[in-house]
Amino acid sequence: MSVCPMLFGQAASLSGRITDESGAIVQGAAVALSDTKGVQAAISRPDGTYSYASLSPGDYLITASAPQLAFPKPVKLSLRPGVNSYDLQLKVATAVQQLTVQENAGPALSTEASSNASATVIRGEDLQSLSDSPEDLAADLQALAGPAAGPNGGSVFVDGFSGGQLPPKESIREIRINQNPFSPEYDKLGYGRIEIFTKPGSDHLHGVIGYNLGTDVWNGRNPYAAEKAPFLLQEYENSLSGPLNKRTSFTLDLERHMVDNGSVTNGVVLNPQSLTPNPFNSVITTPQRRWLSNQHIDYRLNDNNTLSLRYLFTHGDIRDAGIGGFDLISRGYHLQFQYNTVQIAETAVHGTSVNETRFQYYRTSNQTTANTIAPAIQVAGSFNGGGAATSNGHDTQNSFELQNNTSILHGRHAWRFGVRLRGQTDSSFAPVNFNGAFTFSGGLAPQLGANDQPVVSPSGQPVLIQISSIEQYRRALVHAPGGTPSQFTINTGNPATSVHQFDSGLFVGDDWRLQPNFTLNLGLRYEIQTNITDHAAIAPRVAFAWAPGAVKGRTAKTVLRGGLGIFYDRFTLASILAANRYNGVVQQQYVIANPDTFPAIPALSATGANRSTQAIQEIDAHLRAPYVMQSAFTLERQLPKNSTVALTYTNSHSVHVLRSNNINAPLPGTYSPSQPGSGVFPYGTGGPIFLMTSAGLYNQNQLIINVNSKVSSGLSLFGYYVFNRAHSNTDGLSTSPANPYNFSGEYGPASTDIHHRFILAGTIATRWLVRINPYVTMQSGAPFNITAGQDLFGTTVYNARPGIATDPNRPGLLSTPYGLLDPNPIGSEALMGRNAGRGPLIVSMNLRVNKTWGFGPERKSGEVVTSRGGGQSGPVLTQPPRGLFAPSVNNHRYSIVVGMSVRNLLNHTNAGPTIGNITSPLFGRSNQMFGQINGEGFSENASNRRLELQVRFTF
Repeated sequence: MSVCPMLFGQAASLSGRITDESGAIVQGAAVALSDTKGVQAAISRPDGTYSYASLSPGDYLITASAPQLAFPKPVKLSLRPGVNSYDLQLKVATAVQQLTVQENAGPALSTEASSNASATVIRGEDLQSLSDSPEDLAADLQALAGPAAGPNGGSVFVDGFSGGQLPPKESIREIRINQNPFSPEYDKLGYGRIEIFTKPGSDHLHGVIGYNLGTDVWNGRNPYAAEKAPFLLQEYENSLSGPLNKRTSFTLDLERHMVDNGSVTNGVVLNPQSLTPNPFNSVITTPQRRWLSNQHIDYRLNDNNTLSLRYLFTHGDIRDAGIGGFDLISRGYHLQFQYNTVQIAETAVHGTSVNETRFQYYRTSNQTTANTIAPAIQVAGSFNGGGAATSNGHDTQNSFELQNNTSILHGRHAWRFGVRLRGQTDSSFAPVNFNGAFTFSGGLAPQLGANDQPVVSPSGQPVLIQISSIEQYRRALVHAPGGTPSQFTINTGNPATSVHQFDSGLFVGDDWRLQPNFTLNLGLRYEIQTNITDHAAIAPRVAFAWAPGAVKGRTAKTVLRGGLGIFYDRFTLASILAANRYNGVVQQQYVIANPDTFPAIPALSATGANRSTQAIQEIDAHLRAPYVMQSAFTLERQLPKNSTVALTYTNSHSVHVLRSNNINAPLPGTYSPSQPGSGVFPYGTGGPIFLMTSAGLYNQNQLIINVNSKVSSGLSLFGYYVFNRAHSNTDGLSTSPANPYNFSGEYGPASTDIHHRFILAGTIATRWLVRINPYVTMQSGAPFNITAGQDLFGTTVYNARPGIATDPNRPGLLSTPYGLLDPNPIGSEALMGRNAGRGPLIVSMNLRVNKTWGFGPERKSGEVVTSRGGGQSGPVLTQPPRGLFAPSVNNHRYSIVVGMSVRNLLNHTNAGPTIGNITSPLFGRSNQMFGQINGEGFSENASNRRLELQVRFTF
C-alpha cells in the first residue's frame, strides 16, 4: 500500500542564492523550477535568496536569468523530503549557451514580498524608453514614481544607498519602482521609492562608444520665446567592461556633456522712453559643461566573499545660470560644482545566511559668482532685475553612510535585519541678499491725474485706487506719489556657517511563509537623529500576500495583498543651517517697510521713516519628526499573453508635517498695510520670528492600476493609471499660513493633488533590427496658490490670499476666471482657500527609434549577443523568429546603432508653474515651459519638441 508522503509532512523545500560571476548577490532574478506537472516561478530577494516550500520530492529542472545575466543551461535536481538547497551563479550575457528561461519571459505572480505586481521593474531594452540625459532621466523616474510618495515626493536609492548621484544610464542594470512597499529596511515610503541597480563587470571585454547631437534646427520653438531659442547639445557617452583577472572585473564609464541652452525670460517691463508697461521677452545662450566618470570594480575574495568598489565623479560649469522666467539677464551668475561618490560593499555568504556591509562617502561642492553685484529689484508678477541673490559664495557638504545587513533563511522564515548610520556636515559661505532687495507688490495708492498729480475727492482727500506692482515701480522711477517700494530687505553679519547632523536606523523583518500560498511579512524599524528634541521614532510594518487556489504546485493566478506601516521623515540639515544662519547673531535679516530712498539703499535705523526690524528663524523646541501612516490593499491577476494587472488602493495619513509661521506678526486689528510701522507685536518689538513647526497635516487617497506585459520577445509594455486626492494645510517649511492668527482656509489641495496621471512605456522590436521605445505621460493640472500679492497682515511675506467679493461695485476688484476677487479683502468677504487654482493638462509623448547594423565575425550558434549599451537581445536561434514583432538577431560581434530620440513628439505646449498673483499682468498663465532645472543647474529646456541624433558603436 502506498501513501502520499505529502500527507505525513514528507514534503520537500528548496532554497538557495543567486550570484553573478564576481560572487555579488543578484536581486530580482527570475527562477524557474519545472517538473512533469508544470513550471513554478520565484524571484530572488534583496539578499539574492530564493525559496520554494511544500514541493513533492522528485526530479526537477531549475534555471534562472536576470538583466544582462544568464544561466548556462537548466540543471537537474533530485529533491529529497525535507530541506534542500542549491545556489545558482549567473554569467554576464556574452558567450553563454542558449537559454531556456529568458529575460523576456512574462511577469508571474507570487506571494513573495518583493514580487508585488504593483511595482514597475524596468530592465533590458525597456531601459531605452528612458532618457539618456541625467536631468530628463530623473524627471522620467519621478513621473513613474507618481504622486504616491506622500508629501515629500519620491526617494532614490542607488545600489542600496540613499542620496548620492544618479549613475550613467549605460551602467544601469535595472530600475525598480514601488517594490516591496512595506519593507522595514527602508525609511522612505515604499510607494514612490526608486531603486537603481548598476551592472557588474563581465568576464569578456565589451564596450560602447556613443555620441548624441541635438540642435535647434530641427527642434520645435519654445512657445514662451519671441524667437527660436538657441540650442546645441553634444554628448559623448562611453562605457567599457571586462575582466582584470580571474577574480576581478571592471566597468568604466566616461561622459562629456556640452549643452548650449537658450534661457528665456518672459515678463512685463517698462518702456525706457514712455515708461509704459510692455511685454518683455529675451533669450540668452547659457553654456553648460559637465564631465562624468564612473569606475566600478568587483573582486571575488574567495568562494564566500565578494568586494565591490565604485567611484563616481562629476564636474560641471555653467555660465549665465539663474536666468529665465521673470529673472532678467542681470540676475545671472557663474556656477561651478563638483560631486564625488565613493562606495565600498562587501558580501559574505555562509550557508543559508548572507551578510552585506556597505559604506558610502558623498561630497558636493559648488561655487557661485554673480555677473552683477547690485541690489535686487523684485517687481512681483512682472520681472526680477538688479543683481543676483548671492554675490560670491561657496558650499561644501559631506555625507557618510554605513550599512550592515544580514539575511538568514530558516525553514519557512526569511529573516533580514540590519543597521544604517549616517552623518552629514555642511560648511557654507553664503552672502545671500547682502546687497539688499527692493520689493514692489502694488496695493492701495493715490489715483494720479495729469503730470502724475494726485486726484483729490470733494472732501479734499486723495482718491485711493488699487495699483499693480509695475505701476508702483513706474511711480518710483518718476518719484510720483505711491511710488515707494513695498519693502526693502538686506542681510548682514557673518556669511560663513557650519552645521552637522547624525541619524541612525535599525530594522528587523521576517518574511514568514505560513502556507505555500500565504506569506506574512512582519517588520519593525527604529530611527533616531540629532538636532531635534524628538530623537526616537518607532515604525512597525506588517503586510501579507495570499494566492487563493495556488495549492498543490499550481501557479498563482490571483494574489491578494495588504499592508500597513509607519514611515518617518528626517528633519533636514538644510533647515538646521537656515536656523543657525538667521538666528539674529550669525547673520541679521533687516526689513524696512516702504523705504523712501529708492534706488539708494536706506540706512538701517531703529527709528524714523525708514525704521528697520530684524527677521529671525527658529526651530520649535517641541518639533516632532513627521511621519506617514500608510495602508494599502492590492488585487493582482495573471492575464493571458504574459501579462499581469494590479489594482491598488492606498491611504496615507501624515501628522507633524513641517511648516513655518511668523509668531511675532502684528496682533489682529492692529496693523494696516497703508500705515507703515503700525501694529502691536506679541514680543513687544517689531520684527518677524519665523518658527519652524511640525503642526501640519496631510491626507491622501489613491486608486492605482498597474499593467505589465511581455506579449512576445519583441513587444513589452508597462504603465499605470492613478486617481489621486491629496489635501493638507502645508506643503513644507516654505509654506506659511496667509493669516498667522487664523488657519481657516489653509487645509485644501496639497501640491501633490494631481487628480489623474497616466504613463505607458515599453519596447517594440521588429524583424529588421529596428527598435522603438515609446514613453507617454498624461496628467491633469497641478494646484497653485492664488494670492493678493500683498502683505496684508504685516508678516513681511507676500502670501495673503484675496477675498471673494460680495459687492461687485466695490473699488479695486479684479475679474478673474475664479470670479471677482478683492486684493484688499474686508471682514464680510470669505478668503480664497489655499491652492484653489488649477493648472493646465500636461501631455508628453517621448519616442526613441534606432536601427542596428552588425558586422565583423559571426557568433557561434547559441551565443548571446548584445545590442545598444550592451543590453541583452537574446540568443542566436537556429530558426529565425517570425512575425513583425519577432525581433531579428544581430549575430555579429560588432554593431553600429543609429537612432533618434524625441522629447514631446506631439509638440504639445506644456505650461510650467502657473502665476497665482492676481495683480500680475500674467495671472493664471505661465511664463515658462513645464520641467524644472535640476539640482546641478543643468537645463535642456530651450525647445518645446527636442530631437537628438544618437550613434553607438558596440563590441
